[in-house]
Amino acid sequence: MDEVISNQRIEKLTAVLEVGKALMAERDLDTLLRTILSELTRVVEADRSSLYLVDRDRGELKTKIAQGMGIEEIRVKIGMGIAGYVAETAQPVNITDAYSDPRFSQETDRRTGYQTRNMLCVPMINKLGDVIGVCQVLNKHDGAFTKEDEELLLALAGQAAVAVENAILYEDIQTLFEGFIRASVYAIESRDPTTSGHSERVATLTVELSQQVDSVRHGPYAGIRFSRDEIREIRYAALLHDLGKVGVREPVLVKAKKLYEGDYMLIQERFGYIKKSIEADICRKKVNVLLRQSREEAMPILEGLDEELKRRSEEIDDYLRFVAQTNLPMEKSRVDRDKLYHIAQCTYRDAHGADKNYLSTQEVTDLSIGHGSLNAQERQEIESHVTHTFHYLRRIPWTRDMRRIPAIAYAHHEKLNGRGYPNGLRSEDIPLQSKIMTICDIYDALTASDRPYKRALTPATAIDILGQEARGGLLDPDLLDLFVEAKVYTLTHRQPATVG
Repeated sequence: MDEVISNQRIEKLTAVLEVGKALMAERDLDTLLRTILSELTRVVEADRSSLYLVDRDRGELKTKIAQGMGIEEIRVKIGMGIAGYVAETAQPVNITDAYSDPRFSQETDRRTGYQTRNMLCVPMINKLGDVIGVCQVLNKHDGAFTKEDEELLLALAGQAAVAVENAILYEDIQTLFEGFIRASVYAIESRDPTTSGHSERVATLTVELSQQVDSVRHGPYAGIRFSRDEIREIRYAALLHDLGKVGVREPVLVKAKKLYEGDYMLIQERFGYIKKSIEADICRKKVNVLLRQSREEAMPILEGLDEELKRRSEEIDDYLRFVAQTNLPMEKSRVDRDKLYHIAQCTYRDAHGADKNYLSTQEVTDLSIGHGSLNAQERQEIESHVTHTFHYLRRIPWTRDMRRIPAIAYAHHEKLNGRGYPNGLRSEDIPLQSKIMTICDIYDALTASDRPYKRALTPATAIDILGQEARGGLLDPDLLDLFVEAKVYTLTHRQPATVG
């Protein structure tokens, strides 16, 4: 008999050690608490169990985990009830008849219809000697809880205390890191308020598309599986993919038209000066006519000069209207370059007597921009945000499960045919996570609310454009099919359009 008892004890102690290993490996607090409860109940052969954590700010014990109770949350004042007594004294309590103990509160039994016969309650003590929680088991299957049960439960509670503190610390670190991520996104979007929400929407779409890839059982991505940590890694990379925009000059970042406001105002002032110069020139001609001609001879000449002034002034006004229209972002085919070059070649004499063109070479270059509002140098500066992002993210001491974030974000503007930037990577060299993010990033950029330099497109139009890029070898067609078929795009639209 003693040998049987000894073997049972060894088995239980071994179980406690195995449970300890499992607890140390779990970082999610809710999952950990459920695991602890399950093992508490099993190891000491109890009917039910509950686990309380100390809420020092309120001087209470709280639990959302009460096995079999059907109660969302239980709160107990420290010092009240059996659990409160154990939390206050750090001493275990083993009661063979719960209802005979004046410390036992019958309220929970009345609320749940459960009848507690006996109970064992032990403190969870951390390495500093502080009680951080209480483990409680109810109704031993066969008789009352023994001294051996108490020892086993104390051992398990000690392991649980370490595991819980580790899980709470991990949650605190995650919360802190989430705060850092949010602050970084805020810094990005404060540079360009018109893009507010872009990073969050891209992250939402990217995570969903990644989860869709994880769930497919056929096709080229049937074998791909993303762990919980990998999904979090993808989400962080998506949230931070534009972090490098903080390194781009703000005038370039928010440039809405081809010319900066100050440069356009200089053209306005120049054309105003040209009109005044024309008026002054016509006035001089009129004076010369009046000095040399009789009134009768001068009248038709003066009328002709008035017509010339009107014609030339209207011409300048027309030129300025054309410049204003051309200054807006437009499609390449709409830029009338012949008229632009004609205006640029016209000359006037400045205040110092030097002949100048109506438009400078740089102004012509900027007004000739075929698509969007950025010239070649400015577009290169905008594109440099990807490299800035990589260098910024690379300086962060990521944990091992987050170490690929810089590389994932770095490749979100690469294209499968090698025509992307900044490194011209081809399909086989682009991380799958980046391919996923690219589709989501482009989609949101196309459908985002109106901006000074672009109109928002409908979801259907945006997906048509994505389809053209996929057919052109720029985007992954299988990922795009999944993006459309799973209706991932609807996550960022309150009233999603139907896409055929």
